[in-house]
Amino acid sequence: MSKSNVFENDLLQLIFNATPIANIADNAGSSPLTNLFVALHTADPGEAGNQATNECAYTSYARVAVARTSGGWTVTGNSVSPNADINFPEATGGTESATHASIGVASSGSTKILYSGALSSPIAISSGVAPKIKSGSTITED
Repeated sequence: MSKSNVFENDLLQLIFNATPIANIADNAGSSPLTNLFVALHTADPGEAGNQATNECAYTSYARVAVARTSGGWTVTGNSVSPNADINFPEATGGTESATHASIGVASSGSTKILYSGALSSPIAISSGVAPKIKSGSTITED
């Protein structure tokens, strides 16, 4: 079984743009999530992991909030991309290599991952490096 292309697009719009799916799902009315949080990982957090699993820990690291709107994300067909580069804080200490990224629901903690995957190329992080995920990066729902 698989989802139809239309429903894949609807699902991505619900998650990334807070657009309801008629007769199926609405964005929370009382306190909807307004941002999604992007994290970097030193290894695959896996399907059983959470955003803290293998999360980067260089000095000054923090997850980056991206608005859960069409201003933050562009949904086209069955894929989604950030509208701007996702710039992480510059490292002020520590060295590590970010190999994966995830999108979740909170700025910190062991919170649920909505999507995760390998970066197209690892990011070598050391003092003075500000990791970035480019706006052309995509997530595909299929």
